[in-house]
Formats: sequence, structure tokens, C-alpha cells
Amino acid sequence: MAEREYTIVFSTVDSKDSADKIAETLVAEKLAACVNVVGPISSVYWWEGKIEKSEEYLLIIKSRRDLLDALMRRLKEVHPYKVPEVLAVKVDRGNEDYLAWIDESVRHG
Repeated sequence: MAEREYTIVFSTVDSKDSADKIAETLVAEKLAACVNVVGPISSVYWWEGKIEKSEEYLLIIKSRRDLLDALMRRLKEVHPYKVPEVLAVKVDRGNEDYLAWIDESVRHG
């Protein structure tokens, strides 16, 4: 059996309600094993030529690398922003029991 690769995806949204809806959608559709909702946080960023500051909620999404394209597509579909933050980071190592739990919790194939 080929070794599985895992990923953590970060995204931010404008409200707790949006964060919860996205988290529940990704887990229910088995694109993510777990989504942590952190916040509120303060974000400072460039947008349309000026510096903006806003209160946001951070999503920390745990999944498998082979589901990344589908996860990113779905996240963009349900995300409220015109240009959503979607950043994926490869997991180099992890607790083998936790990684096995991710495998059991997401789509197979």
C-alpha cells in the first residue's frame, strides 16, 4: 500500500457562522477529518489598493493530500469571500494513530 500524504489547509472567514457552516460542510462531505475554528482574530492585509483591518475566524482544516483539489474546489464554492484564502501545507510527520484516524474519517479511493 502506498504511503498516504496529509495536508493542513488554512482559510479565514468574516464570521463565526460562516466558519461553522464551512467546517460542517467539509466534514459532512468527508473532505476533511477535522476543522478547527479559531477566533476571533485580527487580520491586517492589502485589499483593493489600501490596508484593511478586520475581525476574522481562522479555519484549520486537516485532510489527505489526494483530496486537496476537491477540498479546495468545495471550499471556494461555499466561501463568502470574492478571493478566499486557501493555503495548503504538507504534513511531514505526525502521530501515526491520528493520521490513521484521518484516513478513517475522509473519503476513500
